[in-house]
Amino acid sequence: MATATATAQNSRDDFAAMLDETFGGPNGLNEGSVVKGIIVAIEKDMAIIDVGLKMEGRVALREFAAPGRPNELKVGDEVEVYLERIENALGEAVLSRDKARREESWGKLEKAFTANEKVTGVIFNQVKGGFTVDLDGAVAFLPRSQVDIRPIRDVTPLMNVNQPFQILKMDRRRGNIVVSRRTVLEETRAEQRQELVQNLEEGQVIDGVVKNITDYGAFVDLGGIDGLLHVTDIAWRRVNHPTEVLNIGQQVKVKIVKINHETHRISLGMKQLQADPWQGIEAKYPLGMRMKGRVTNITDYGAFVELEPGIEGLIHVSEMSWTKKNVHPGKIVSTSQEIEVQILEVDPVKRRISLGLKQIMRNPWEVFVEKYPPGTNVEGEVKNKTEFGLFLGLDGDIDGMVHLSDLDWKRPGEQVIEEYKKGDMVKAVVLDVDVEKERISLGVKQLSGDPFADTGGASGDLKKGAVVTCEVVEVKETGLDVKIVGTELMAFIKRSEIARDREEQRPERYAVGQKVDARVTLFDRKAQKVQVSIRALEVAEEKDAIAQYGSSDSGATLGDILGHALKRAEKDDE
Repeated sequence: MATATATAQNSRDDFAAMLDETFGGPNGLNEGSVVKGIIVAIEKDMAIIDVGLKMEGRVALREFAAPGRPNELKVGDEVEVYLERIENALGEAVLSRDKARREESWGKLEKAFTANEKVTGVIFNQVKGGFTVDLDGAVAFLPRSQVDIRPIRDVTPLMNVNQPFQILKMDRRRGNIVVSRRTVLEETRAEQRQELVQNLEEGQVIDGVVKNITDYGAFVDLGGIDGLLHVTDIAWRRVNHPTEVLNIGQQVKVKIVKINHETHRISLGMKQLQADPWQGIEAKYPLGMRMKGRVTNITDYGAFVELEPGIEGLIHVSEMSWTKKNVHPGKIVSTSQEIEVQILEVDPVKRRISLGLKQIMRNPWEVFVEKYPPGTNVEGEVKNKTEFGLFLGLDGDIDGMVHLSDLDWKRPGEQVIEEYKKGDMVKAVVLDVDVEKERISLGVKQLSGDPFADTGGASGDLKKGAVVTCEVVEVKETGLDVKIVGTELMAFIKRSEIARDREEQRPERYAVGQKVDARVTLFDRKAQKVQVSIRALEVAEEKDAIAQYGSSDSGATLGDILGHALKRAEKDDE
């Protein structure tokens, strides 16, 4: 039993010895580990290193040279190398300094990544999309966007120089490391900014240098920290673009308007170093005052006028012209033009001044009514035709309107207006001028006199109930157009008013030129309106006959009564 046990133990020892011979060596050296060795010789570009194995190993001298640093190896130096194989075909140990450094470096880098610490490296090569960085043996990728805070064209000064980096991402299994130089710079800059901001105070006046100019302002370097000088804080007057006043590199004196200690943003001002021109503005520019100014800016809603440096007023588009209502301000005034304006309103709180341009000239409606009072004859060109009348161009570049009802005494305005076209010269009478509402009422039909002015004569005074003789002017399906004999008045007898009996209510029974008696049912001198009816006359005559000669209740027919009335009338005539 003891013999069998001893035999088994010897077998295990033999197997262990075979494993040591295959994968290891004396002194516990194992393949795939970092070991220490002594440089025993340097031959040309190779270092001969003894790591305690049967044969030395060879390592290229370039593997000991770090980027940016010279190689200073000598015989007897102790170095760490990576043992790839204990023995190759030539019986030599296969060693690598690069892999040893990489293994050592990866361990350090993982600790730094976990602790969010910076690492030191050297940019040694440019590749697609960025650069390669040597982190003491481990190679990392530096994206181009992470090189600096601002894009830089020439990276040569940064090559082969030891500098700090921040590890953004690393994967040991894939051998990938991504680093950033920009993060380190931003952090350093933030620390510097914080220190500088703590030494600044709001209201402090400080010297600076214009570093950059944008559309909305300029960035001023205050000695390691930038402040924004907004375009509205450059001067009290209007500044359309900072380049009108500032240039890059220019030295300026600014006042610290506001400091945001959380974001480290600093707002600066230059105009705050000058007196505020808006102080006492109301006394300086009383309402109604007229003065000259220069147009500085034109917009869709008006034009800005500089009255003095730092003081601008707005001429609203509605205050630019009496007559040009829908015209862009740029067609009335131009930039840099010097014009005379009137002060309409001053608001020192909102820092606004309202100006008027049209107030410099007289109101053209006031001028017109002085020259052409109501009743005056005028002549104007047809500017426009609308559904409610004609617009005529008059003196003073203003318009007057002839309403449809004032075109003709006899015919409807809708019919008469078709006879006019744009460009026609038309004579008219001024009926009314409303200066406040800027309206002028004209009349064309009034040129020929008012037919209602004299309605006497052979026909007697016209009034409701009067009997008149009418001449048929036109026969229509809906009735008759007639003219009252002895006057210039026109009337329309509707179909239903032609006769008392429905079967007789036919316009075609009459002919143009035929005369017919009718009864006035409406006469409105003020509204200039008259209505007549044949039916009303027949009904009225029937009532009169019945009243004078009897009633149908007596047994006599209406024909008997009317016949008797006619005979009586003939006898009276004789």
